[in-house]
Amino acid sequence: MQMLEIAPPKPLTPDAQAGRGGYPCARPDFFQSTFAVFRFCLLVVILVVGVLGASRANAAAALLLEEPYGKLGAFMAQGHAAIYLSRVCAETPLQLRRCGPGESGVVISRYNGIAGYDWLAIPLTPYLYAVERTDDVPLFANPKLAAFLRNQYRKKYLLDVAPDLADGETPGGNWYELVGSSYDRTIYSYEFETSPEQDNALIRKLNSQPNRSHFKTVNRNCADFARGIINFYYPKAVHRSILADLGMTTPKQVAKSLVKFNKRHPKLESSAFIIPQVPGTIQRSTKVRGVTESLLKTKKYLLPLAFLQPFVAGGIAVAYVSDGRFDPAHNAMIMDSKHELQPRLAADQRRAISDQLDLLSNNASAEPKSWRNEKTWRRLQADAEPQLDQFGGPVLQVRVGEQLVDVGVSRENVLRTIGSPSLSRELLQARLREELRRSAASKTSASDVVSDWKLLQKAIPSEANSD
Repeated sequence: MQMLEIAPPKPLTPDAQAGRGGYPCARPDFFQSTFAVFRFCLLVVILVVGVLGASRANAAAALLLEEPYGKLGAFMAQGHAAIYLSRVCAETPLQLRRCGPGESGVVISRYNGIAGYDWLAIPLTPYLYAVERTDDVPLFANPKLAAFLRNQYRKKYLLDVAPDLADGETPGGNWYELVGSSYDRTIYSYEFETSPEQDNALIRKLNSQPNRSHFKTVNRNCADFARGIINFYYPKAVHRSILADLGMTTPKQVAKSLVKFNKRHPKLESSAFIIPQVPGTIQRSTKVRGVTESLLKTKKYLLPLAFLQPFVAGGIAVAYVSDGRFDPAHNAMIMDSKHELQPRLAADQRRAISDQLDLLSNNASAEPKSWRNEKTWRRLQADAEPQLDQFGGPVLQVRVGEQLVDVGVSRENVLRTIGSPSLSRELLQARLREELRRSAASKTSASDVVSDWKLLQKAIPSEANSD
């Protein structure tokens, strides 16, 4: 079978985005000599790299707007808010310092019921994925694997915050919210510019003040904490909405206020992008909403209210229309597995890869047909036990007959599976299926799908590629 080669998406140049074609170095007829083309392109590259480098150096903080998930998300769709600081690192989860070379900053947020503390700070990669290296981020996650990776990180770094139980078992409570957030939900990031002096002042302030929780859902929640941090950098930049949220601070309102602030100050570096939820069998997160939006768009709230108090329901609708509308994903790029911002998956790419994936599933394979059944794979991985390989990467220990097979689940080790290579192919196909769902495509980068497709091709025996 001849596999279709899907070309990687080409990054959009500023001129292409504006509909004026590409840079002159993309048009050879612009110059009379090849050497002139080379010199011009080299100059453009140097300028672009310099500008982008300066931009990334300035935009040193971000609001993280996180979608709600699970049963609580069905009743309270406000989600979670956190702040990422690229120049600030954590000596401990409770003590901040400036970052050293090669460190990527921390995510800091207010939590409820974690050892009595008001805020805690976690390095960026563990906060998102509960691993220390981006190479170890799972391609496909289930609840058991996410819990395993969280507990591994807890035992290594968070025992002072979440110690073992008396019998040595894993503690309960909300500590799991500190790491692996991207297993549970999609996250929207809104960058804003900071200075080193401002970062130093914030470190001094948070390190010197008592860190004791007085969490209140209405007026001292995670969104209030994020609002306070942003307003520390830019006083009165972010505010509550009396109409849209009935006076409560919500994560979505903080994001909306910050976007408006950035538009009013175009000289400040800012950007917005999406950090997708890790594909897998963990329930997908749901849309983040404000207070009146939740009441208006949730039938179990709206219908009784409209029947009993129609004027109140009408007032809620007016409040939402006048001050509550905001699309978190509007014009947002996608952060891919290389932590680069890329365009979302295009409809034609989605159809092309979906067709090829269907063709691949329907063709004969050297492995028994049962391994090619998506439901069978989901059952196998659900029963598998998560482990770490000799390099510290995550694997799923799957039973195949009487044999236990370690299936690598990260980009670093997925092709190392010995004993039943078909399981690696099933994992990659399952990831692609999740990425290609209509509901997920708008939150999936084209570059990741192309990369996953190429990885799947490498996992297919050479004779299957040449049939």
